[in-house]
Amino acid sequence: MKIRHACGDNADPFDSATVVAQRIAGVDEAGRGPLAGPVLVAAVILDPARPIVGLADSKTLSATRREALFENIRERALAYCIESVEAAEIDRLNILQATLTGMARALRGLLPLPELALIDGNRLPTALPCPARAMVRGDALEPAISAASILAKVSRDRRMLALDIEFPGYGFAAHKGYPVPAHLAALRQLGPCREHRRSFAPVARCGMC
Repeated sequence: MKIRHACGDNADPFDSATVVAQRIAGVDEAGRGPLAGPVLVAAVILDPARPIVGLADSKTLSATRREALFENIRERALAYCIESVEAAEIDRLNILQATLTGMARALRGLLPLPELALIDGNRLPTALPCPARAMVRGDALEPAISAASILAKVSRDRRMLALDIEFPGYGFAAHKGYPVPAHLAALRQLGPCREHRRSFAPVARCGMC
């Protein structure tokens, strides 16, 4: 049975009393900046009865700590969904719209559905299954968004390790697709692979698309 917070018609869905009572999903992404690989988006509903110690913005945590928290989140969360938006879709939509599309998919994939979504950043996707609020630096401020950032980051790092094996020579395991000098040099030498984002200028400039 779906549980809803009972509030009057004029209640603010974002006031503190409502937020405490509602089932809240945090949403975040990993991988907007790289030249290759997917964007990974995660949505998480934490279980208040099963708290997770140490949640923080994934960028501030060591890889070892992220991996440990990744397993804790998957075990203890009330619900989570991880979505991958592939390079071809990024090229078709543009990186912003691809990210927002992934966020909407991740929220729709939660079971149970949330009653409120807190989304990292300053943009909201359309066609969401619930009310939503954008939170700048939400990954450092809201535990559910921190959890989503960890799921997205670890999932993407694992994917890039697999792509490093599939497409040797680019160094995906080391730089995760970001435009570091070693990656740009490999791109000039080898040309883009299937996982490169051809709509991104450094890839397009290689002249081998």
